[in-house]
Amino acid sequence: MNDVDAHLLIVDDDERIRMLLQKFLMRAGFLVSGARDAAHARRLLAGLDFDLIVMDVMMPGETGIDLTRSVRETSQVPILLLTARGETEDRIVGLEAGADDYLAKPFEPKELLLRINAILRRVPEVVAEQIRPKVLGLGAFSYDIERGELWQGEVPIRLTATENQLMKIFSAAVGEAISRVTLVEELGRDRGQAQERAIDVQITRLRRKIERDPKQPRYLQTVRGAGYMLAPD
Repeated sequence: MNDVDAHLLIVDDDERIRMLLQKFLMRAGFLVSGARDAAHARRLLAGLDFDLIVMDVMMPGETGIDLTRSVRETSQVPILLLTARGETEDRIVGLEAGADDYLAKPFEPKELLLRINAILRRVPEVVAEQIRPKVLGLGAFSYDIERGELWQGEVPIRLTATENQLMKIFSAAVGEAISRVTLVEELGRDRGQAQERAIDVQITRLRRKIERDPKQPRYLQTVRGAGYMLAPD
């Protein structure tokens, strides 16, 4: 995807912030729509396709966390949460709800732009050519590396952009342990313990989708002192 072709949805109850973000991102070349609350966002999502949602967490009524959980039931559109809360636990809640990234307020608009572009680069592009797929077997599941698709038999399993990027990273180094620090770098995140903990959350979410028993993982293993390793059939 060419980033500047992307259609973004900004969801924020603060009209001043929403309009400022819309203008800034439109100047950066994006097509941008705005929603004043979760209900407004739902109406837009019902009729339009978006490439990424930038959403405030603390909104009256339905919060950004609540809407993220709801969106994840039917869509894997990337979601970037904006939150005034800087505590790690609050960020973890956002990731567990299905967000791809978060940015604490106050922030520099340029940092938001960098985060948006990083997320869009992680979204797998549609492969037009009919290429013989390279598939990894994961018990009842299979992962098509070329297409970035996870299947359970003939049923597709939805992956977020971050989960898919993790699968691609692990697929490129099957049987090798990859450290949390390396995963943070590969995902384009800033270094730090909070980001490494966020990786643990993403791994837990991914295990729920590829493991028969996520608490005793067979395929996405923890390698003590080294990180994580994908061990397909």
